[in-house]
Amino acid sequence: MGDSQDYPDVVQEIRGALNPGRLKLQSGGVYFKNMKTGKVDQFQSSDLLKVQWLKRARGYCLKFVLESSIHRFDGFKESDFEKLAAFISNHYAISVEKLDISLKGWNWGKSEFEANSLNFKVDNNVAFEIPLSNVTNSTTGKNEVTIEFHQNDDAAVSLMEVRFYIPPDPDSEKDPVVEFHKTVMENADVIEISGESICTLQEIQCLTPRGRYDLKLFPSFLQLHGKTFDFKIPYQTILRLFLLTHKDNRQMYFVVSLDPPIKQGQTRYHFLILLFQKEDEMQLELNLSQEEIDSKYEGKLQKEMNGPEYEVISKVFKAITGRKITVPGSFVSHHGAQAVSCSYKAATGLLYPLERGFIFVYKPPIHIRFDEIVNVNFARSAGSTRSFDFEVDTQTGASYTFVGVEKDEYGKLYDFVKGKNLKVKNIGDKGGKAVSYNEMSDSDEEGGDHDAYLERMKREGKDREEEDSDDSSDESFNPGESGSEVAEEYDSNPPTTSDSDSDYSGASSDGQEEGSDAEERRRLREEKKKEKEEKREQKRKEKEEKEKAKASKPKKKKDSEGGSSRKRKAGGKDPNKPKRPQSAYFIWLNEHREGMKEEFPGISVTDLSKKAGERWKEVTDKSEWEEKAKIAKEEYQVAMQEYNKNKGSDDEDMDDSPKSKSKSSKSKPKASPKKKPKPETSSAVAPVSSGTFKSKEYISSSGSNSGSSSGGEGSESDKPLTKLAKKAKAKKAKGSPEKVSAASGSEGGEEEEEEEKPSSPAAEESDAEDKKEESGSAASASEASGSE
Repeated sequence: MGDSQDYPDVVQEIRGALNPGRLKLQSGGVYFKNMKTGKVDQFQSSDLLKVQWLKRARGYCLKFVLESSIHRFDGFKESDFEKLAAFISNHYAISVEKLDISLKGWNWGKSEFEANSLNFKVDNNVAFEIPLSNVTNSTTGKNEVTIEFHQNDDAAVSLMEVRFYIPPDPDSEKDPVVEFHKTVMENADVIEISGESICTLQEIQCLTPRGRYDLKLFPSFLQLHGKTFDFKIPYQTILRLFLLTHKDNRQMYFVVSLDPPIKQGQTRYHFLILLFQKEDEMQLELNLSQEEIDSKYEGKLQKEMNGPEYEVISKVFKAITGRKITVPGSFVSHHGAQAVSCSYKAATGLLYPLERGFIFVYKPPIHIRFDEIVNVNFARSAGSTRSFDFEVDTQTGASYTFVGVEKDEYGKLYDFVKGKNLKVKNIGDKGGKAVSYNEMSDSDEEGGDHDAYLERMKREGKDREEEDSDDSSDESFNPGESGSEVAEEYDSNPPTTSDSDSDYSGASSDGQEEGSDAEERRRLREEKKKEKEEKREQKRKEKEEKEKAKASKPKKKKDSEGGSSRKRKAGGKDPNKPKRPQSAYFIWLNEHREGMKEEFPGISVTDLSKKAGERWKEVTDKSEWEEKAKIAKEEYQVAMQEYNKNKGSDDEDMDDSPKSKSKSSKSKPKASPKKKPKPETSSAVAPVSSGTFKSKEYISSSGSNSGSSSGGEGSESDKPLTKLAKKAKAKKAKGSPEKVSAASGSEGGEEEEEEEKPSSPAAEESDAEDKKEESGSAASASEASGSE
């Protein structure tokens, strides 16, 4: 038989709920760790009065009776009795008693108080017992005492109250009802404000519950007094205290972990979070004598305390509650802070890696201990490639996913997880030694066993080094060349470095080498990032210059070609066009405007219009102005008829004028470059009166050559086509209808040819030079036909 016994499957009843935990019996005392809260209860073997063994509905119960409290642990088997009895007898010098339970089901018997418990016995056997620490209130009647209980959200069924009928005792001088009630209230968990508070903190900012509260610290509980709600928190419900530095290094979080939580309606607050500014200082005077400070708090407090606000309040809480203050440990983020920014569900906050767990503040606050973590996982973020998700799976089946962690924090966070012996989820994990923690240590204490996962990672790193003949590092890793499936699937332009590979390969080296390699990799990553940014900036500038150059060319063309059209639109109103006639109202207004101005001096235009509208409505006989409006309308119609006639004749003259033709010729060349001259002219040659032959295509493409040639006996076809148009008109007047139609057809074709001719001599010369070679064969053919 060893010096300790361990029972991992034991449960403890707390306010009607069974909390699983681990019980360890050692030679010096008894330890129980609550797996739900991580809290460790311990008491020395010298404080034990007796140990009892009794049967429960399921299994057996081991009960330790102390002077002021009783601890019950369920879940034992009948076979455990002999081993327990022998250990307790040898190490604690106490024999284990076997208690019989009354099964008669009677509801009358005898009540006995033992430590902080009420035992109801029938025939000297215990029928049931009530832990008085679960009692929240007690009231009395004539011969009755009513006991009310605390409610627990974790309990499936809650007991609300129990009533005891106590018959009067004529032989006793004391009232049995009053004595029963007094004994219950002395041991009950009832918070009563009596006496002065130790200290009062005014207007402290709380994040949960939100608002500003006055904190009053009493010897046994903490009171939060706000504008709407008041909370009373017994110190025994405080599990842990955290003092956390904000990422901006200007604020401090003071977090108080509670179990059971405080209630506000249907909302439960498991954490009390106070926010302090780092530079704020305070001076606090305690309502305690120096003797009380020395005897009760062992000199941990002073009568007058001053300093930073967060520091003074944390010292007071630590001394009064008797709890340790947990601060961030060795973790330092990429930005030099002790936390990483991330989001849980829809709320943004800070994740603090501690020495024995993780805590997320502030909405909702989450505390995860290392001993309840099954594994962690670094997952690719769904939305962005610049961040990743950090997932934590616990033994209870709950999974916490912290999203949006910056990619630069991967190396730091991975090294921290690796150093704390946490198992990282891996697809290729073939199983191995599970990471074990010191189960009986509190979450505030340090400790840990051998890291099997780290050893496995070292072996894998060595195997990879042996396989890689070129001993390549992460800096030479190129996703494009290696064909990484993950890079191709999730990222069209993946980064040139891989953080996960760097950390895996780094596991094969010592701590110092690993740190130097990480710094070197980080430096190279930053250099490559700078080079990429410079290249992107250069490409962007070149693109902007090209776009500017492209934009400037069509703009000039539009100004040169489309300027006249815009001028025509702007000045399109004809000054000779008759004006529209006025209505009867405006004729009346013109006659009475001056009179109204004299009647109302200084009146504005809008007010004058309103006043005129009102008076026009009041006019009963409007025939005079309606007649004038009718006459004006008739005059306008006559003027418009005359205007339209004159306008039609002017339009015809404009169409026949050379000016209009020159305008049309200017607008036509837009489409002319698309037409290519046809070199074959033999099939398209038509006779002309001068004896030379030129095709329609030849005239349109090379007419400038003939127009630019020097004088001499040139044919009429070489002259401007306007003369040909005049001759066609003359023939039209003399000839037959057939000739007239033929002449009109030729006229239309010649007008089209005229439109396609260049307008300036310089343009004609350049066009002739460009098309000289193309039209050489057609020119020789026309010369040959002319000589014939």
